[in-house]
Amino acid sequence: MGATPVTIHFFLRRLTVSVSIRKGAFHFSQACLPLLLKAANMDAKYPPTLIFTGATASLRGGANLAAFASGKFAKRALSQSLGREFGPKGVHVAHAVIDGVIDIPATKAWMQDAGPDAKINPNAVGPQHAACSQKEISQYSNETNTSLQIADTYWHLHTQPKSAFTYEIDIRPSVEKW
Repeated sequence: MGATPVTIHFFLRRLTVSVSIRKGAFHFSQACLPLLLKAANMDAKYPPTLIFTGATASLRGGANLAAFASGKFAKRALSQSLGREFGPKGVHVAHAVIDGVIDIPATKAWMQDAGPDAKINPNAVGPQHAACSQKEISQYSNETNTSLQIADTYWHLHTQPKSAFTYEIDIRPSVEKW
């Protein structure tokens, strides 16, 4: 889907889908931010948090990814603008770059020859899950298709104090080429 062999119709169709998704992020933010601002004025243990999920295409375009990267850039710019506007008001806005395949049932057949560290492992967990048995963690991961690794990172972002907000974080397997 690079610029040269792609028609303007194809590009605009892909971009329209991408823009529709970003409009959803905008509308969601617009609906949530008044509630997050209200929560910022309460004496909560953790600051209210709004986390956007992106990909490496949020940071730079790639060959054949012009329309995809354009939309990802837009969502990152939205999150960055909201972070700069609402961070000083006590709302933590962050952008997480998830760069890699998440190892869930739908992706089992992907990258089978790439080695054990080629995908983001949903069963790798942090210390807050130490009381859970491996069976409980595996069952939860398999039932919900949720990566606890990603959830741990998002929880870490949420629990940061106002004096140390992280805006952007990358989650990727160690073997990912970036």
